[in-house]
Amino acid sequence: MRVAQPRSVVTSRRATIAAWRASPTIPAVTAIARSARAWRGRNGLPHARAELLAVPYFHVVFTLPAPIAAIAFQNKAIVYAILFAASAEAMTTLAATPRRLGAQIGVVAVLHTWGQTLTHHPHVHCVVPGGGLSPDGTRWVAGRPNFFLAVKPLAKLFRRLFLERLQKAFDAGALRFFGDLAHLADPSAFAACLAAAQRVDWIVYAKKPFGGPAQVLAYLGRYTHRVAIANSRIQGCDDDHVAFAWKDYRDGGAVKTMCLKPDEFIRRFLLHALPDGFHRIRHFGFLANGHRTQKLALCRSLLTDGGEPTTRGKIESPTTAPSETVDLDPPPCPECGGVMRVIADLPRGGQRPRSERPPFWCDTS
Repeated sequence: MRVAQPRSVVTSRRATIAAWRASPTIPAVTAIARSARAWRGRNGLPHARAELLAVPYFHVVFTLPAPIAAIAFQNKAIVYAILFAASAEAMTTLAATPRRLGAQIGVVAVLHTWGQTLTHHPHVHCVVPGGGLSPDGTRWVAGRPNFFLAVKPLAKLFRRLFLERLQKAFDAGALRFFGDLAHLADPSAFAACLAAAQRVDWIVYAKKPFGGPAQVLAYLGRYTHRVAIANSRIQGCDDDHVAFAWKDYRDGGAVKTMCLKPDEFIRRFLLHALPDGFHRIRHFGFLANGHRTQKLALCRSLLTDGGEPTTRGKIESPTTAPSETVDLDPPPCPECGGVMRVIADLPRGGQRPRSERPPFWCDTS
């Protein structure tokens, strides 16, 4: 199929633009783009730069399984808010545990509701400093350089907190169900749905840590405030199709082209319109809005005036040279994230057998 190559989606002609203008949903489309431009104007990069600390930053993604995502689509304001709260509480609770990090952390969370093909795929991106304030607020507790929190216990805690909040919302009569989900209005059917969700693994994906504050700033400016699809991904359109590029994460991130009819393209785009007044960027922990300025000032003071930050698991040995350190804690268990005890030192043997499991993939668009 040949497709025309317009200069941008805004200047595309013929049936696509005619359908957009004739559609009663065009105000929603233009409102999304207008609100994104307005946000960038009010909250430029200098504002974000002022809130960065000179510490490593980590990137954690929380994703809802498909049956729960379907409930979220029919109850956007309530379930998206639960997604924010459960993901933030899971991280702050686990990080506050003494055997994990033992500190109060800060979180910037950004809601995305789309995958690469514009289908409904709600997930939260969290940008987290690699450390936090001690419980008494007198020390900065630094985490391990390339490790934030164990993913498996984090995913289990996130699942439990989310389902508990979802059950409370149902008990309060705050959820509504339509179409294929109408049967979930029955308490027994809803309980069965939650029980099934409890039995599956929920995806929490920890990406590689950012290279530094400059990379965090670039991420915040480029990635967190985008809408479902950028003009640069539109490859062309004609009277019958809109063609756009997408990454197939199941195929190693290969870039492919998808062609949709104009009405289907518009339908998918409008899946991601948020309720009026809904905030898709939220702050938690010591970055929460109520005390962010004061807490950031305290963090900077502890990082600059308080000498070297306390690093969990490392302490100088009083009987050795100052440059030598004693490791108090072994690495966390790679399966459950718990604390391991050293019971013996084994000599190096052959290489471990390679896992037969397929490589993990996660659409974190």
